[in-house]
Amino acid sequence: MTTNTDDATDGKANSEDDFEEYADLGATTSNAMDIAETSMDRVRKLVPDETLADRIRQKSVHATGDPEFQYLMRFTGADDDEPIRAGARAVLDEQPIVTDITMVKAGITGRGHDCPVQKAIGNGAELAAETGMTRTAASVLELDKQGVYDGAIAVVGNAPTAALALADCIEDGTRPAVVVATPVGFVKAAESRKRLRGVAAEHGVPTITNVGRRGGSGLAAGLTNELVHVASDVREGVVDL
Repeated sequence: MTTNTDDATDGKANSEDDFEEYADLGATTSNAMDIAETSMDRVRKLVPDETLADRIRQKSVHATGDPEFQYLMRFTGADDDEPIRAGARAVLDEQPIVTDITMVKAGITGRGHDCPVQKAIGNGAELAAETGMTRTAASVLELDKQGVYDGAIAVVGNAPTAALALADCIEDGTRPAVVVATPVGFVKAAESRKRLRGVAAEHGVPTITNVGRRGGSGLAAGLTNELVHVASDVREGVVDL
């Protein structure tokens, strides 16, 4: 019995395409839309709904399930809305979204934008092996050498060392459009975000971060997706930047 490898390959490709379409985050069915809208209605009763920064605070509460998280969010820029304006403009300009790890990349919605989305991890393996630095830090430095971060939406959801490496890159002249950084943990997480805020403020790079040990990939992806949603509202004339 012979097998048509072309047909087998086509079948696999179609299966993967179908899975990716199905797996893309966000409500699409009527039941899912009802759940999503009800959830956000409840969040808006707990978080102000007056500014673009409020939308990020709302998303942080929605992503963590904790109304108190709104008070942990921090923004650098001329005002709290500047990072959201910068992020939305970058989405509209189809700039790259660059995440630290695969999990964050998987959480970025595939709808509402045409931005290329890529992860840093997997780059810089030789640098990590030679120096002993973390793979995430090495991957950020490697992509920065290629100019990937300039003008991009830089997202760090997991690794404090990636945030520290990104801060070094900004200090050395790299200029992302906006940084979303919520690395999580007990070692260097809060410190990495604090350093990132300080360096970014000094060099005029807008950032969205939080204080404390908490954070994570899901939060970073959710906040980035909100930048996409703001851009969609701009496109539809609902929001004026």
